[in-house]
Amino acid sequence: MTEADQTFEQAQAELEQIVERLEQGQASLDEALALWERGEKLYAFCRERLDAAQGKVEELARRVEQARPEPQP
Repeated sequence: MTEADQTFEQAQAELEQIVERLEQGQASLDEALALWERGEKLYAFCRERLDAAQGKVEELARRVEQARPEPQP
């Protein structure tokens, strides 16, 4: 699966697996470095997706607020 095809949930699950593997401390130095680099890419991907989702939620909230009828006195 390419990164373009990966969902947020899949990236998050892979990142969690990488963190667990690194925390176990049983990876060789080369493997740990490769895992760390992959983890950085996954983190950036997840952060980007979260930021985009937050922007969409904020835009929808603005639309809802603008669509509200003015209170009648």
